[in-house]
Amino acid sequence: MENMEYLLALHSVNGLGPVRLKALLQYFKDPKEAWETNPQEFLKVGIPQNVVELFKETRKKLDPEKYVGDIKKSGISWITIFDENYPKLLKEIYDPPTILFYKGEIKDSDKKAIAVVGTRKMTSYGKLVTEKITKELVGFGVTVVSGLARGVDTESHRCAISANGRTLAVLGGGLKNVFPPENIELAKKISSGFGAIISEFPPSHLSLPGNFPARNRIISGLSKGVLVTEAAEDSGSLITARLALEQGRDVFAVPGPITSDLSKGPSVLIKQGAKLVTSAEEILEELGWEQSQVARVKSQVDLKLTDNEKRILESLENENKHIDDLCRELNLSAAIISASLIKMEIVGLIKNLGGGSYLKIC
Repeated sequence: MENMEYLLALHSVNGLGPVRLKALLQYFKDPKEAWETNPQEFLKVGIPQNVVELFKETRKKLDPEKYVGDIKKSGISWITIFDENYPKLLKEIYDPPTILFYKGEIKDSDKKAIAVVGTRKMTSYGKLVTEKITKELVGFGVTVVSGLARGVDTESHRCAISANGRTLAVLGGGLKNVFPPENIELAKKISSGFGAIISEFPPSHLSLPGNFPARNRIISGLSKGVLVTEAAEDSGSLITARLALEQGRDVFAVPGPITSDLSKGPSVLIKQGAKLVTSAEEILEELGWEQSQVARVKSQVDLKLTDNEKRILESLENENKHIDDLCRELNLSAAIISASLIKMEIVGLIKNLGGGSYLKIC
């Protein structure tokens, strides 16, 4: 598209969302023409008067060329719905963003993506299952999509990075206003080689509560399916799951302790038809993704394990155990058990729970 600076300028006007911006572009054909026209012309394509007034104010203050220059200086790139490399999955939804701003890199391989979302008030159980399934997904070459929020979102991004995988973080505000502030460094890490941080909002746009439903539709829109690992019954992650269903995507949920309020969200989804899952392999099987690759990856992991390491994993299959219990059960020395546990923790097969107890996570 020509006159890109005018498209970006139009996009910056509050109230000109994807649907209204699309209508303007269909009417005027050229974004420069739309920017320079008599604002009252906007009324002919259904733009309400209050948005017309906002456009007038924006046009007085904003110079399109300077605006684009400032964005570039900030290290922010963008992609439009008119570009060939616009994410194909996202293009399929009802109201795809006209422009996506991003830092990092969006790859074609990211079309094999699963969103991992959930509560901001994550329990130790939610942390464990999020870590387990996220790392498994990455091991199968899946890109993990989430929203950079506290709790499950943060954990899923961190686990994808620690497993040397790819992750896309969709923000509820502009890329110059990463929220929450404690995740600024995480956002930098993601964009420095592990994926991209993404937003449809202008770079300086604040992260406001009203932005998150729009953000959520992008999370689900970029993904083939949405996994909810832990959430309350009124969690925003359930909105993402419902948007996924509206977009024709699959929804997966991890069951949890019936005594926990944060298990109610997944339970509701399962009752409504979401697929109950406890592993990434079940997700891939449901989607029909490269079954042979799943088998190959698992075989490769098995081949790297010694007989003692395989025995330890089998012992940890259904419950966490203390190192002393493993020594007694397997009749192995503490030195052998300890060395095996350290190795398997490094490769992400088990987790040290502290106090000498371990849990199998892969």
